[in-house]
Amino acid sequence: MYNDQNTRQETVQIPLGRLHQFPHHPYKVEDNEGMEALTESIREYGILNPLLVRRVDGSETDYELISGHRRAYAAEKAGLNTVPAIIVALDRNEAAIALVDSNLHREHILPSEKAFAYKMKLEAMKRQGRRTDLTSCQVGTKLRTDDQIAETADDSARQIQRYIRLTNLIPDLLDQMDEGRIAFSVGVELSYLDEQSQYDLLNSMERNDCTPSYSQAVRLHRAANAGTLNRWLIETTLEEQKPNQKDQIRLRREDFRRYFPSGYTDEEIKKDILAGLALLHRQRERDRDAR
Repeated sequence: MYNDQNTRQETVQIPLGRLHQFPHHPYKVEDNEGMEALTESIREYGILNPLLVRRVDGSETDYELISGHRRAYAAEKAGLNTVPAIIVALDRNEAAIALVDSNLHREHILPSEKAFAYKMKLEAMKRQGRRTDLTSCQVGTKLRTDDQIAETADDSARQIQRYIRLTNLIPDLLDQMDEGRIAFSVGVELSYLDEQSQYDLLNSMERNDCTPSYSQAVRLHRAANAGTLNRWLIETTLEEQKPNQKDQIRLRREDFRRYFPSGYTDEEIKKDILAGLALLHRQRERDRDAR
């Protein structure tokens, strides 16, 4: 991560209109409850932690954001005209690496964000001339780029490779991963399907109101490798009843989604539903005892 501790850059006020998004940056800025809280904090106290920016190549007045995309958006919502920022002299590759590192350790980071963040860092390091041979994980190889990334990340080199695989998923499947509907291991297997097969899978998931299990995803991956994957195989695979689907009550997502915040994952929805059922059960017991 970029560290300005020994460089003593001056904090300056930069007009919001002069700030630009870093091209293809992987982190999402969502207008949710957390953003509202951040906006209110900025209205009351201002921005306490300056943004990190670099000058747009060839410009003296325009800047690219390296760190602080959420703060910049919240500042705009709060009605600020300028924001405090530290200007750093980084080239595009150095800035991409600093951008990734400044956000990777956030408490809440989506699988898609991690996937494209690791990919962005890998590509920046590749342009810097570092090794990028990610084809194997054999013991005894020299320090590869994934190993170098792992030194400053919370994931192993192998896990970083798997995250980067997710960038091969179509946006709809990535969204379902971010929502918690598709498990990470399942998403990795599905990333080996070509784009058309992924769309065929998505359509089958909607028709059958289900997601593939890990074993089903592995079978689809193997069929894709063997050249035998087609719509019929995808459909028959998704139509199979999974052991954990027996004796289940199936609800359509649109039946209950409106009762939960937009950023809720499936696990959070499940937790709230169970808590609501427990509350309803206690109320029924009280009503029964009162008779």
